[in-house]
Amino acid sequence: MTTFVDRVELHVAAGNGGHGCASVHREKFKPLGGPDGGNGGRGGDVVLMVDQSVTTLLDYHHSPHRKATNGKPGEGGNRSGKDGEDLILPVPDGTVVLDKAGNVLADLVGHGTSYVAAQGGRGGLGNAALASARRKAPGFALLGVPGDVQDVVLELKTVADVALVGYPSAGKSSLISVLSAAKPKIADYPFTTLVPNLGVVTAGSTVYTIADVPGLIPGASQGKGLGLEFLRHVERCSVLVHVLDTATLESDRDPVSDLDIIEEELRQYGGLDNRPRLVVLNKVDVPDGKDLAEMVRPDLEARGYRVFEVSAVAHIGLRELSFALGDLVGKARAAKPKEEATRIVIRPKAVDDAGFTVTREEVGGEPLFRVRGEKPERWVRQTDFNNDEAVGYLADRLNRLGVEEQLMKAGARGGDGVAIGPEENAVVFDWEPSVMAGAEMLGRRGEDHRFDAPRPAAQRRRDKEAERDEALREFGDFDPFE
Repeated sequence: MTTFVDRVELHVAAGNGGHGCASVHREKFKPLGGPDGGNGGRGGDVVLMVDQSVTTLLDYHHSPHRKATNGKPGEGGNRSGKDGEDLILPVPDGTVVLDKAGNVLADLVGHGTSYVAAQGGRGGLGNAALASARRKAPGFALLGVPGDVQDVVLELKTVADVALVGYPSAGKSSLISVLSAAKPKIADYPFTTLVPNLGVVTAGSTVYTIADVPGLIPGASQGKGLGLEFLRHVERCSVLVHVLDTATLESDRDPVSDLDIIEEELRQYGGLDNRPRLVVLNKVDVPDGKDLAEMVRPDLEARGYRVFEVSAVAHIGLRELSFALGDLVGKARAAKPKEEATRIVIRPKAVDDAGFTVTREEVGGEPLFRVRGEKPERWVRQTDFNNDEAVGYLADRLNRLGVEEQLMKAGARGGDGVAIGPEENAVVFDWEPSVMAGAEMLGRRGEDHRFDAPRPAAQRRRDKEAERDEALREFGDFDPFE
């Protein structure tokens, strides 16, 4: 059974906002108590947060669908609905959040670092909050906004100071087991290690983490073997250590060629050229291994590598290696720029930025004007289209925002179609220019007299239907109501 997962696709859905309440206060001897509908609660967010006790993404591999709770609707008596609870999803340190296209959304490093993967929808206002001097008793409330729905990819990149790379069975797991307190699975066959192992090493006053990266063979950077799955774990390491097997039983291998092959895979993967490197000639406790190490050491040193002859079994050369690694890690930490406090960046909108756009399209030979923008689209989602007064309130808001003015500049005329929102989820209506705001034209609560005005597009449809019925009657007795 899989116990280590370092890449998953997660489907997250934030909570929906609660609907506002349309209510009128009723009390004995107070027949006109006024509106008292409360606001809806906010939907819960889905938050990814680094937790040091979590080391794998296994939970999200088995349960990739996660949803936060919805906000509660408002109630009468000015009672607001309860906010939905945020869903906190713990992830390992070093988790990278990407979208489906592979773009990095967040790099979560450090305990407590968080990222809002899906934001909860805001709650709708009740009619008490919508009351004004002109609209003293609104007969409607705003609907809650649906929460975000996102598909994100989580990739785990191990946060370690030193990475051990090399062929399978080169002794990486044995080496990490004697340098630290880690207890990885060790055997004498390839691909014994199927997951990255992490250990903590103390060398004098320096404490650093060391990880072995399994499955590196020729072609690993193109997906052969297990290398492509685990090469990402090398990216965060400050020091690379080549573990070379001097006692291999394969006749076509030797330490120098092994080093060249692994270096070529690292080069093709990219981004690791500036990491300091050490070479460890392992298994020198074997007589043939000792002889081979002495033969290849001058060649490796001539290339500029620091070479250490060690034996994980006989504990030879481990102290020198651990202190050399501690020295390199200390230099890498000192060279890192100091972390600065997070700065709050304020980006005000331009004075002429209306916050929406109007574009002209052709649909079936007739013009269609599409309105896109955060505010208009959110206002449409909050409108109850079964309530005429709510629709009139939406028209007033759009007019105040300047949508009507921009439609006129784009060439829209009365009766033309207007769509608010994206093509797959838009609200389409016939546009009729208004001269005044709707608040002065409202009659009884829940009604808007602007809907009584003739609509050219609707009239054209009725005329076509009448022509069709007349043509059918010419072919004989025809009763359209049968």
